[in-house]
Amino acid sequence: MTTTSPRRDRRSFTDEFKADAVAMVLELGRSRADVARDLDINESTLGRWVAKKLGTEGTGSGSHRRAPDPDSDDVFEMRKEIARLRDENAFFKKSRGLLREGTAVTCKYELIHTEEGNYPVTVMCDLLGIERTGYYAWQASRSTPPPAESRAARRELLAERIEALWKASRRAHGARRLQVDLREEGHQVSLWLIGTIMGELGIAGIQPHGFKRTTIPSDDADTRVDLLRRRFQPPVPTTHLVGDITYLKTEQGWLYLATVIDLTTRMVVGWQTADHMRTSLIVDALADAHRRGYVAGGAVFHSDRGAQYTSIEFATAARRLDVRLSVGRTGVCWDNAVAESFFSMLKNEMYHHQRFSTRARAHLAVADYIEVFYNRRRRHSTIDYRTPAQVMNDFFTRTDSATNQAA
Repeated sequence: MTTTSPRRDRRSFTDEFKADAVAMVLELGRSRADVARDLDINESTLGRWVAKKLGTEGTGSGSHRRAPDPDSDDVFEMRKEIARLRDENAFFKKSRGLLREGTAVTCKYELIHTEEGNYPVTVMCDLLGIERTGYYAWQASRSTPPPAESRAARRELLAERIEALWKASRRAHGARRLQVDLREEGHQVSLWLIGTIMGELGIAGIQPHGFKRTTIPSDDADTRVDLLRRRFQPPVPTTHLVGDITYLKTEQGWLYLATVIDLTTRMVVGWQTADHMRTSLIVDALADAHRRGYVAGGAVFHSDRGAQYTSIEFATAARRLDVRLSVGRTGVCWDNAVAESFFSMLKNEMYHHQRFSTRARAHLAVADYIEVFYNRRRRHSTIDYRTPAQVMNDFFTRTDSATNQAA
């Protein structure tokens, strides 16, 4: 049976994704610009979601208000904001080709260097989603210091960038991933030197730990077959998916998390949390992936032989979404290793470093880890140290381009 890859004319956002994005602004106190950049969405789009949540859309129309004093502080600030928006809009038109994920950072640095006399560096860095310290470090590396000082100056510069990039990775990246980060900034550095500097700084990447099985085997699962057979690197995204359930402890009680992961890109394409681990939890997670446009027609979904995954309810939901079900062998965790190892990463890199007073707080932390960090920042060794979102976006770009050419 062949699979049909989905084509997306524009990116779709589920209600759950919108709610999590708004919560990052309203509950975590982060700026709209930061959240929009982290989630790769338009700031004005996020602003509308926030306004809708606050009930502020369309208020004030038809009301009679006194004209503001043209010399007031409010008008002065408004004029500054208008000027800033004009700068951003003009620069945005020049930089549109560099805003796609996967664009080399050095290309962005070159544009900022060219336009530095026309627009503020802070504005350009924010719009391009890069750090000012990274730009200034790149700028400094272009100059040639006196020979006696060059090695010491370069090492000091590298130490600053390594520590900054390590912190930006939420202290998760080790020497290999940091080497890729530095290479994208235009620094060619050996693993040995990066490791040496990390040792001098007293920093290290988070090491993965073993994972614990949570499967409750079903007595009637023997009729399901393994369509995957540990082929964990299929060539086409959206055609082979894996999933599992884990649990997170909060002061309010357990929070259960179900995920759907694309095997080709390693991107978490769907997920759901609940205060239970009934079958509806995994049905909702698979439906989430489908609504986002990450499930091809005839796709294979692989799981362990847990009672939820082998239930009639889940089989019915999968059939409705045109998804074929596959299960591994009972008691063999390696048959679903990708799903299990993701939970190991989530717990080692986020969960074990925090305490959660409520399930809502734990849910928001999961949303931040998956949508902001894991999918869009964390480099994965299986996909050549790129991020899952980069690989997925490249796939849809190629697919849409081929479709348009054939039309």
